[in-house]
Amino acid sequence: MDYDLAFTIANASVLPAWLLLFIVPHHRVTHLVVHSVLMPGLLGVAYVAFIGVGMTTGGDGDFSSLGGVMAMFDSEPVVLGGWIHYLVFDLFVGAWVVRDGKRRGVHRGWVSVCLLGTFMFGPSGLLAYLAGRSLASGDRVALDEQPAAAVDG
Repeated sequence: MDYDLAFTIANASVLPAWLLLFIVPHHRVTHLVVHSVLMPGLLGVAYVAFIGVGMTTGGDGDFSSLGGVMAMFDSEPVVLGGWIHYLVFDLFVGAWVVRDGKRRGVHRGWVSVCLLGTFMFGPSGLLAYLAGRSLASGDRVALDEQPAAAVDG
């Protein structure tokens, strides 16, 4: 398999979804492509395939130490799977930011800045969005619209 070609295809596959989030975040097509299972599902299948190939043909890596994880990423299919992991989760977070911003009335300009941060730097964009949302509204709740009720136990 040509892993460089698969890498190029994976990268290119998310660009239309990101453009939809930036340009028409609430359009029907955006909902169909980005806010549904379509993109995460397709990329998820690719992730499982590449990680599966890498884990079954790879070396001595494991999750018990940094060295073990580094050894796992000595395999092209595992690195490609790891990259697809980033692509899926960054896109998922970007879609969530758009939906949450709309629900909470966050200015679209701020949402766009945070989308760019999420697209380029993943968690940094999410952190900026949560911090800006909290500062603008005084809301101390991190992710939920309302704090979860205390559970007696």
